[in-house]
Amino acid sequence: VQLQASGGGLVQAGGSLRLSCVASGRTLSTLSSYVMGWFRQAPGKEREVVAIMLSGGSTYYADPVKGRFTISRDNAKNTVYLQMNSLKPDETAVYYCVADRSYSGISSYEYDYWGQGTLVTVSS
Repeated sequence: VQLQASGGGLVQAGGSLRLSCVASGRTLSTLSSYVMGWFRQAPGKEREVVAIMLSGGSTYYADPVKGRFTISRDNAKNTVYLQMNSLKPDETAVYYCVADRSYSGISSYEYDYWGQGTLVTVSS
């Protein structure tokens, strides 16, 4: 599975961005059954989960982003999105799209497929 993330950029604190991630390498029906989500890694910090969406639509959000970020997916386009609102400077990070055949938790080690990352910079 290949993942291509896009949508990062520079935004002021309080602003919004929408990240997109297109998956390829499997049939539409196969990819629609995959768990997909987003992690991020800030400078000098460990990679952390942001949001996960299971194939059935169930979602997980990390506590710091609840109420501000929304994960969604369009199975017809093999695409997962992350709408980020009210962004904060400490959310400056490289955001990674992830996928896996099944859900095994929120550790980064549980995800076999990673995109190349897209940089989000939030200025104060």
